[in-house]
Amino acid sequence: MDQSVGISITGLAADFDQWGELLALIRRTFAYMDGVIDPPSSAHPLTAEALAGKAKRETGFLAVENGRIVGCVFALERSRDFYVGKLAVEPRLQGQGIGARLMRAVEDLARERGMDAIEAQTRIELTANHAAFARLGFRETERTAHAGYDRPTSITMRKVLS
Repeated sequence: MDQSVGISITGLAADFDQWGELLALIRRTFAYMDGVIDPPSSAHPLTAEALAGKAKRETGFLAVENGRIVGCVFALERSRDFYVGKLAVEPRLQGQGIGARLMRAVEDLARERGMDAIEAQTRIELTANHAAFARLGFRETERTAHAGYDRPTSITMRKVLS
């Protein structure tokens, strides 16, 4: 159920300068993965400067409530699709449809650009994420291993756009 009515979804502005706040949101959102996934989350070495660089290469969307950032997602344009990463929603607001709204913003962008699909990766251990992506129309396409691992560590999920 979408209870996120007072929350607006907006594109990341060119003059955005709240990188520290955005980084803190991502780290709060990804903190539950500590001790659960191996290798550790890519949120750990992430810096405000790296996020600013990411925004130069990718399209970012924010969820904002009363002037405060409560969610984000980044989308990297590839030849036929968009790769979605760093989907984060303030932990106290999860389950209210904010993540789905952020993903719809990426889908709309992909359709506008004539793309066939959007793709994301989630860790093998994060079964709740697999289910959440499946509810949004994503299907598993492959399992891959991070460098140095002899077992799958990530699941690639893809949503074909109609």
